[in-house]
Amino acid sequence: MPLRQRTRTTSRTGRPRRTMLVVASVAVPLVLVGGAGVVLAATAPPAVAPDPAAAPAAPADPNPNCSLIVPADPLSAKGLATPYQLVATDRRQGACHESNDAQAAFVEAAVLNPATGAVSVYHPLVVDRGTQPAAAPVTPALPGGAVVGVWFGYNGDTLTLRGAPAAAKCVNGMGNSTFGQYAYCNAPAFFTAANAAVTAKKLTVPAAQTAKDGLPCPTVRDFAVVDQDQSDNVVSSYLILGTGRTAQDTAANRTRFGNRATRMTNGSDNGLVDRFVDPALGCTAWTAPDLGDPGANSPALALNELQAAANAKAPIALVPTNDPMTLVNDKPSVAKTNLYRAGVDQPALAAGADTGRAYCRMMVAVQQARLRRDRALFRAAASPDAGTSLYTFLVQRLHASYDSLGCAALLGRPNPIPATAA
Repeated sequence: MPLRQRTRTTSRTGRPRRTMLVVASVAVPLVLVGGAGVVLAATAPPAVAPDPAAAPAAPADPNPNCSLIVPADPLSAKGLATPYQLVATDRRQGACHESNDAQAAFVEAAVLNPATGAVSVYHPLVVDRGTQPAAAPVTPALPGGAVVGVWFGYNGDTLTLRGAPAAAKCVNGMGNSTFGQYAYCNAPAFFTAANAAVTAKKLTVPAAQTAKDGLPCPTVRDFAVVDQDQSDNVVSSYLILGTGRTAQDTAANRTRFGNRATRMTNGSDNGLVDRFVDPALGCTAWTAPDLGDPGANSPALALNELQAAANAKAPIALVPTNDPMTLVNDKPSVAKTNLYRAGVDQPALAAGADTGRAYCRMMVAVQQARLRRDRALFRAAASPDAGTSLYTFLVQRLHASYDSLGCAALLGRPNPIPATAA
């Protein structure tokens, strides 16, 4: 029987239950790990005794702030095949379970062979702390001298890395301010090696394609597809069994578990472009061999950023200083923005730079024009939200992004995007 697809409850930005502008300020620091990464815990409200005469309370929302325990050597073959463990950042807020699509965390790795320039992809597994995977992860065969980068995505609010070794160079924010749903390990080193392979003509980035509408196929740095926090989250997916145990989403595991498993995906800008926007426009995402799924190829955040760097045309969208994931205490931070940019191979900003106003202006102008041009194509295409067309999804996402980025104040103009698509 076919594998069932789990439908996530998402916000209009394509991410579940996220209040983007307050992430940087609702937590207090506990311990520093992995260089700039931090472990945070939100302050729990005081307990209140229930009123016996009151109606039964509605179930509490899932804890939106979870942590991943990083394996001892996450950049090695053994470390990649060792499951990350999901645990509550603050147990007073409730437990965290990978099988809960509002709390699920995802890991994605890219591997470069510096001798040949070949790139491959691997999807490390996430399990609940103290549990075993439903199927043992495949141990990847890494080339000699492999340069490995690891990226993280999250369906909740704030994901924190815990226990990352310094050698892995893991980053999930700056000081006591996390990014939120995004983090990475050794990403700058991966991109440095990949760009060197491109320069040496060992690695060939696919050329730009032309979409059905006659325009270039959008990259993840195209203002036609970006939102309030571009270049975040990953393309990884996992299999979830009814028992809550997880397994890598591979052909072997899909055959083994059949209809007993559902596929869980990350609410990702990369997944949106690769799996929804590209097919709607007749474009094809760049993929590479999946070391955990022999014979299969997979898209990945790293591939998207390399292709965007090679093929994006002006105006090019780069992570702005008003991105909610780069704010510190709700204020722009060039230093934190540059840490974020470093993880996706984007150029650093000069001290004092403020890119918010220009980002808002270009996002609205370019995205509105392409949405109008491709309305029929997007209306006929599925979206990450079941029962909603891709056109409706993108219009609502743009509307929410305008608000989340504070564009009304920056541009002196109320939100021009309708809250619902006609």
